[in-house]
Amino acid sequence: MLSFENQNIEFKQEYVPDIRKEVMGFANAEGGTVYIGVRRDGAVVGVDDPDGVMLQVVNSLKDSLSPDVMPFVKVSTVEMEGKQVVEIDVTTGTNRPYYLREKGLKPSGVYVRKGSSTQPMTEEGIREMLLQNSGRSYESGRSMNQDLTFQTLLEEMRKRSIEIGTAQMKTLKLIGEDGLYTNLALLLSDQCETTTKIALFQGTDKELFRDRKEFTGSILKQLEDAYQFIDLFNKTKATFSGLNRTDCKDYPDEAVREALLNSMVHRDYSFSGSNLINLYEDRIEFVSLGGLVPGLELKSIFLGVSQSRNPNLAAVFYRMRLIESYGTGIGKIERAYKSCPMQPEFETAKGVFRVTLPNRNEVQETGGKAQPGEGRRTPLNDQRQRLVQYAQENGSITRKQAETLLGAGTTKAYRLLKELCDAGELIQKGNGKQSCYVIR
Repeated sequence: MLSFENQNIEFKQEYVPDIRKEVMGFANAEGGTVYIGVRRDGAVVGVDDPDGVMLQVVNSLKDSLSPDVMPFVKVSTVEMEGKQVVEIDVTTGTNRPYYLREKGLKPSGVYVRKGSSTQPMTEEGIREMLLQNSGRSYESGRSMNQDLTFQTLLEEMRKRSIEIGTAQMKTLKLIGEDGLYTNLALLLSDQCETTTKIALFQGTDKELFRDRKEFTGSILKQLEDAYQFIDLFNKTKATFSGLNRTDCKDYPDEAVREALLNSMVHRDYSFSGSNLINLYEDRIEFVSLGGLVPGLELKSIFLGVSQSRNPNLAAVFYRMRLIESYGTGIGKIERAYKSCPMQPEFETAKGVFRVTLPNRNEVQETGGKAQPGEGRRTPLNDQRQRLVQYAQENGSITRKQAETLLGAGTTKAYRLLKELCDAGELIQKGNGKQSCYVIR
């Protein structure tokens, strides 16, 4: 005898279209049963045409819910108090969240069972359920937006004579096993929600803005737009030796390209923030969210270890010949600056990775013009002097103290201390974590 509705039981006196929401709510939660022919107070009234009602239920669920929920639904007729009642038994689905096809993956289209009622989910709840039930990376999860277009992707593929259709999109993981677009498809679509913001500053700090841009659309379009914007301010300076002229751009094209690709291919897109690029007179900073892949350290990268956070996105870029192979970007950036006194910096903090490219043509501290391949030395000399002064005042300085003093990463602090040792300013004492640096 049924007496009341609860977390797993719902009563309907007769068939109504909203029964699909109740079924969806159970499939998105812990399962449950809907009884048609039972009043809310538990009184059994039965249905006159159970076969017709079952047909209505099945057709409604097939036509209105996505992905297909029917493998987790059993519709049958049971007898209660001598009357025919339609029983809809629902188990927890494996392709959650299920949603109303006409509404899409948004609060008005996704419902979940809570207590004795079925309620719409929040956008945050939908996103969390997508990640939890995909069991995979963000790029493999189901896109909340299924109304996607791919004009930019199709154009870029056509330029490269690469065929792109439904079959290829499945192979490239833009379409998942459930036949729906993945988040990888969202990133490459014209509706991509992530943006790229570029800020152009006057001088070497963030005090004065000169210009700012925000690029939208497919990340392929953002990649091109961002590169073209940077190129507008990547000035070329010429020097002469007799009749011979040497041209040198502020930033090597290869380094800019690799830093830009790195910031887009390896960031964590489960964060909603934008890709950030800051242009100063003496450097460019590429900031991407997510930091390093868990389990890797910064020094692992310099040892040649590569672990992509977005392997499917990297595979698409590889197919398009935007990247040559995995894990070579940082090496290319370093080689582009091989003959320069100023070197690129790679820094990581919790949830953030930053690549800084120095301007090769900036004016040196002496006031003279830099030669091609030489960088601005003033900030670095200031930082060196602060380290030396600290060691003088305190008797010694450790790498950790240098990091705190300069607000810098491990790599930069170690490099500056090593340069001071090479210059004869400091002497290293001890090894490993026990090492410190004293005045020579």
